Amino acid sequence: MAMKLVKKTAEYSIYQRGDERYAVKDANKRPVNGDEKARILVAEELIKETVSAKPEVEEAPETEAVAEEAAVEEESPTEEAPAEETPAEEEAAQAEEPEKEAAEEEKK
Repeated sequence: MAMKLVKKTAEYSIYQRGDERYAVKDANKRPVNGDEKARILVAEELIKETVSAKPEVEEAPETEAVAEEAAVEEESPTEEAPAEETPAEEEAAQAEEPEKEAAEEEKK
């Protein structure tokens, strides 16, 4: 199968393959792939820009109700909530348990 030259510039050449997909080669005849290839094909309007498959994680802005609730909790320290361990503290505690058990075994 032969590739048809679609467009040639000083920086790159764009070919259409037999399966209707595109191939891009740089000025040194090396293949261009990934984001750079997609950017070139979108700029030449040969493909449409698509949304990436990897979703971006956005932080949700704090709502007024949550902010007010937090402010009320800070003002009235009458009820003390039990201290919760952070995930790092929990992991450290779990890592120490086998060591404590081994030390107790040695004492026996």
